[in-house]
Amino acid sequence: MGNDVSRRVFLGLAAAGLATPGWANPPSRSLRPVPRPDGLGVVNMPGIERLLKDAGVSGKVSVAVARVGDAAVLESYGAQSAQPPASVAKALTALYALQYLGPTHRFLTKVVATGPVKNGVIQGDLVLRGGGDPTLDTNALAALARSLKAAGIIGVTGRFLVWGGAMARVARIDKKQPDHAGYNPAVSGLSLNYNRVHFEWKRSANGYVTSMDARSNKYRPDVTVAKMKISNRDVPVYTYKAVGKEDHWTVARSALANGGARWLPVRQPELYAGEVFRTMARSHGITLKAPKVTQGAPFGSVVAQHQSLDLRTILKGMLKYSTNITAEMVGMAASHARGAQVTSLKSSAQAMNLWAEETLGLQSARLVDHSGLGEASRIRADEFALVLAQASQQKVLQPILKDIALRGENGRVNKGHPLEVKAKTGTLHFVSALAGYISGPGNTELAFAIFGADVGARERLIGPDRERPRGARTYNSRSKKLQQKLIERWGAVYRA
Repeated sequence: MGNDVSRRVFLGLAAAGLATPGWANPPSRSLRPVPRPDGLGVVNMPGIERLLKDAGVSGKVSVAVARVGDAAVLESYGAQSAQPPASVAKALTALYALQYLGPTHRFLTKVVATGPVKNGVIQGDLVLRGGGDPTLDTNALAALARSLKAAGIIGVTGRFLVWGGAMARVARIDKKQPDHAGYNPAVSGLSLNYNRVHFEWKRSANGYVTSMDARSNKYRPDVTVAKMKISNRDVPVYTYKAVGKEDHWTVARSALANGGARWLPVRQPELYAGEVFRTMARSHGITLKAPKVTQGAPFGSVVAQHQSLDLRTILKGMLKYSTNITAEMVGMAASHARGAQVTSLKSSAQAMNLWAEETLGLQSARLVDHSGLGEASRIRADEFALVLAQASQQKVLQPILKDIALRGENGRVNKGHPLEVKAKTGTLHFVSALAGYISGPGNTELAFAIFGADVGARERLIGPDRERPRGARTYNSRSKKLQQKLIERWGAVYRA
């Protein structure tokens, strides 16, 4: 690790056999083997209580570590106290979805004709039928429009309908989040661009020019289902109101500066997707009427369809980028496959909780959604570490988890660190979690869970304070440093 790691940490790693040969000269003579005491390395590494005290993290911290393949916790602290898991919940959702949908599952978005086709004209309605694809984007709708043209369709006599009833419609994932949080959109069986609309503004001679579009790396179709108005005020920065079937936003002029852009959540997902598909169809000479939402599942002939990537690939992206809507959609799809009655995110999460108890022995899981965004979710560190330690689960989950970079004392990524960590992070204001796997030069692979939360600080958040509350960044920074200290301790003590 060179100068990036403190002498104390280096000594601990060396005592546990984690230091690489290049870090020390070989002994000048052969040494007689001596008995190795249990818990080798403990004397060279600070204990958990000392690490917690030095970290200065407020609230409660619950930690546990287990050996992969074992059914016992090696070390824990406060691990029986259920804590908010934040986005670590997505790791459990991934296991749930893989069991009930399978790694090769693909979501289908279909274009359905409700009547016969005569001379290229559909004698009936055209329906854009969502299949629960959380990754459907503008490029995919453009491809669907091309397929419709290739099928010989040139017109429609009836309506253009959109259907998202493949899963429960949810207005927002968590009601306590700010209206303009792009990570908290509506959820539907027909969702586009993670149900976000791109808002861009540029200063002009007469003020500002704004746009609302469904952009991708290839297209930038404007949309009217989401509208923006600039208001002469300082705060709040954004306001939102549903007006009929449209999302109406306002933004404070004082916050715009010379120009910029951000993604805003979409609350009318079916109409959003329908408007973009209508634009793409028009580019191929196919004229559709304005989209209307249909409640009944459409029946007829499939004239075009789009197939998503396989579920394993989707979940790997979800775990890397922590996309909330992906977790909610695949979670609800898994609950449907399980045979549960899903009327809300909470009911679907309850189905997952029951599965986790029956299948994984996770008695403590009390999740209210699949993404971890809801702050009422709770889970115990000791039970979750044991779930990860199950060899069968480890083989499924570890390959799709994100590589977590460990840092030196100077705060920079230490590429030469002997420990490798694959894990899922979880972050809310005053909540920081990390759970996954530790491996290294030793012969032990470890599974761990670290849940930290200052619930009192979260409960005091109101209004604008929920977006950038004072003290939240400091809490998160201290929590990240503590997590690495714990990982280095476990790697040394248990010979990862």
